[in-house]
Amino acid sequence: MIQITLGRRRLTDPREDAFGRSQIGWTEGLSDQQLHDIARGTWVMPGERVERERFAVVSGGVIIRQAMEIDRVVDTPDGRRAFEGRILGPGHPVYDHYVGKPAPNGAQQNPITYFKSPLDNRKCDCGCGKPIERGDFLPGHDQRAIHERIARVGTVMDFITWFDQTWKADEDQQHDAA
Repeated sequence: MIQITLGRRRLTDPREDAFGRSQIGWTEGLSDQQLHDIARGTWVMPGERVERERFAVVSGGVIIRQAMEIDRVVDTPDGRRAFEGRILGPGHPVYDHYVGKPAPNGAQQNPITYFKSPLDNRKCDCGCGKPIERGDFLPGHDQRAIHERIARVGTVMDFITWFDQTWKADEDQQHDAA
């Protein structure tokens, strides 16, 4: 999981900020959206590790102030990177476990740090019950899940025939529009 550690509030020129923000950093009184807009970036985040993480928590004053689910990491005009995702609220396990509590990595000089979270461990979506840390499946288990479902219908040809009869063109158009 990622911990985003915000420093003290600093005013910025919106014309020079990649997201047009007038301030960065942590201060009391920020709305959830303001905090998200500040915390999402822009950051120096080299490597691929950042792209494998699903969640981030935002630390301000050594307390976790927000949790977010990361949909993707994007390049920004200033040559850095930013998170795209959604703010998590009460009832989500990451929010409930971290928000309002001390930051797992404490105070950090580096604004982007990683930590091992018990919430990173979840089960493979193929149904095998084995724990995974990243992605939806253990290697090869996505294929196992597909072939188990094909076998429920019969042969591969039986599955293709069933799918073509079941999946209507209207559904294709509705699916593409979504």
